[in-house]
Amino acid sequence: MTANSGIQVSVLGLGAMGTALAEALVKAGHETTVWNRTPGKADGIVARGATEAATAGDAVRAAPLVIACLLDHASVHEVLDPLTADLAGRTLVNVTTTSPAQSRELAAWAAAAGVAYLDGGIMAVPQMIGQPGSSILYSGSAEVFQQYKSLLDLWGVSTYFGEDAGLASLYDLALLAGMYVMFAGFMHGAAMVAPAGVTARQFAGTAAPWLSAMTGMLDQYATVIDGGDYTVEGQQSLEFSSLDDILAASSEQGISTDVVAAVQGLIQRQIDAGHGKEGFARIIESLR
Repeated sequence: MTANSGIQVSVLGLGAMGTALAEALVKAGHETTVWNRTPGKADGIVARGATEAATAGDAVRAAPLVIACLLDHASVHEVLDPLTADLAGRTLVNVTTTSPAQSRELAAWAAAAGVAYLDGGIMAVPQMIGQPGSSILYSGSAEVFQQYKSLLDLWGVSTYFGEDAGLASLYDLALLAGMYVMFAGFMHGAAMVAPAGVTARQFAGTAAPWLSAMTGMLDQYATVIDGGDYTVEGQQSLEFSSLDDILAASSEQGISTDVVAAVQGLIQRQIDAGHGKEGFARIIESLR
């Protein structure tokens, strides 16, 4: 048993992520009840100390704290709408991936049902849960966050963004947007060098430290964007930032230019509007 043990908690959904969350709770000594729509998925975690509920209703009634880690927004309603009477007076922490609007809708639904609600965005893959680097973003009830923070911290670093239940989802999806575009850029680079006989693994060895070093520019860009002055000295101009050479080299290598052409389009839009001498950060105005 640990200092965080003793809380009765139920986990709805035993996909890879739900299972990882439940396993961390069991390991910490919490009395953990689990439920999954598909039979058999609970066998492994039951062997490690969890209790399987026959129905979602049984799981909800088993604990004051309910964790929902389901497929999507619709599945949360599908599972929980019939259980509003059982949920009343309990706490729901929803870490199902939803849009900000869907998170806010669930918070309003929970409030109407007398359920304390906290929304979460998991910035980790299942293998990272409980390990260094795992982070989970929360918004919604401050009271719930404070009451259960020691439990939430079992999964990763817990960060609270405020009472607006949609903020955790907004941050989650915004961060994922940056991640996926970065990965797409890496894959574009790997495709460029492949015809020269360079493997993706070889390219990654050069790309990883370069990309890591470039993240140091984020704070500088943020300062410029928040200040709204794209003429501040020290910035690389949009004209100098043209990606024409990258586009030409990509075409010469026989690969698609879709990824880089999208960024070039943002640059060109600002140049065409007369802002070519201003800094690269101005492309955010193309997005706005």
